[in-house]
Amino acid sequence: MADTFRDVFKLPDLKRRILFTLGMLFVFRLGAHIPTPGINSAAMSQLFEGSGVLGFLDLFAGGALRRFSLFSLGVAPYINASIVLQLAAVIFPALERLQKEGPQGQKKMTQYTRYGAIFFAFVQAIGMAMWLRRAGVLAASGLDFFVAVVTAVTGSVAVMWLGEEMTDHGIGNGISLLIFAGIVARLPEAVIQTLSMVSSGEMNVVTLILALAVMVAVLAGAVLLEQGQRRLPVQYAKRVVGNRVYGGQSSFIPLRVNMGGVMPIIFASSLLIFPSTVLRLFHGTERLANYFAPGSWLYTVLYVVLIVFFGFFYTAMVFNPSDIADNMKKNGGFILGIRPGKPTSDYIEKIASRITLVGSVFLVVVALVPDLLTNVFGITSFYFGGTSVLIIVGVALEIVEQVNSQLLMRNYEGVLKRAKGGRGLLRF
Repeated sequence: MADTFRDVFKLPDLKRRILFTLGMLFVFRLGAHIPTPGINSAAMSQLFEGSGVLGFLDLFAGGALRRFSLFSLGVAPYINASIVLQLAAVIFPALERLQKEGPQGQKKMTQYTRYGAIFFAFVQAIGMAMWLRRAGVLAASGLDFFVAVVTAVTGSVAVMWLGEEMTDHGIGNGISLLIFAGIVARLPEAVIQTLSMVSSGEMNVVTLILALAVMVAVLAGAVLLEQGQRRLPVQYAKRVVGNRVYGGQSSFIPLRVNMGGVMPIIFASSLLIFPSTVLRLFHGTERLANYFAPGSWLYTVLYVVLIVFFGFFYTAMVFNPSDIADNMKKNGGFILGIRPGKPTSDYIEKIASRITLVGSVFLVVVALVPDLLTNVFGITSFYFGGTSVLIIVGVALEIVEQVNSQLLMRNYEGVLKRAKGGRGLLRF
């Protein structure tokens, strides 16, 4: 690990990407602490006490929503726009064709996602400002209302820009990294709060040890889920071209157990937040809003269904069995006992569906760990469970893979340069 860390900062391009990512994360955390004018901070803190929905929203905003700061909306508008656009691509053929047009089509889809994010930011900002004004947190004047809405929308656009810049010029997916930073930033606060509960007698040491054991098990399960794969053996037929024989070797197709990564969790969480948030804007709907709040039976059922749905949905988007079967057929590859072409495609799709179901069920089990901690151990402040662990593990593993691939590519280029210069073991 020490050697890898040293090699990272020896490569100028990789070092620049890492430093750029850290700089963007610093800007994000700085914006999370810039307050919005006209907000009563004391009343805002009281509003968040005992509210599961607000606490869950604040988790993804990295504590910015609790302060209603510049970046209070976080990445939620962008994620909501992405969900709507990807679902629309399944319904409308024009958007589906646009997705398949390569870089130009993706550029158009990204532009539509930005417009959708701005729309959702306006809707959420107006709703939040109305609710905060009714709760006595925001001043009643029209100017303060306007400033709060404009500040929230501007901050949401800035967060979207930060995420895209990190994706293009940094390491990893920018939006996922912002969520990752928001969760990790609250970890010290959660640890201090948990230790204070132990010292005050609200939580005994045995309960803390059991909770930590569950967290370690969840962490191990999340790593296993992210790294697990089903390998389909592939045999390549021998081909004689001139005096040379090609093929004849064995290989495999790695099918990841969790092809969707953390996206099913993020999509399901973001989508379920919307009904409860909207219902709380109106008088007399608080009881109905509680049914959609985290911890209720309806929320849990919908959460499970949406995680499984988005697990299959995201897998269908990133994995195409027909393309794999066609490439195998062109290169003379086949799966033992399966005919090339459509039978191979159907077989791969059947295997992928089975492991996706297993991966989605495992995602559900890990995501429901916070409820287990709350109900069984009576821990209300130990938020660092299921959903958070999956996001942190998934993003961390993605960053490690990208760094390793960059190092491997640079080392390979270095070998070729030395070989061409006559200084290596290989000579051309």
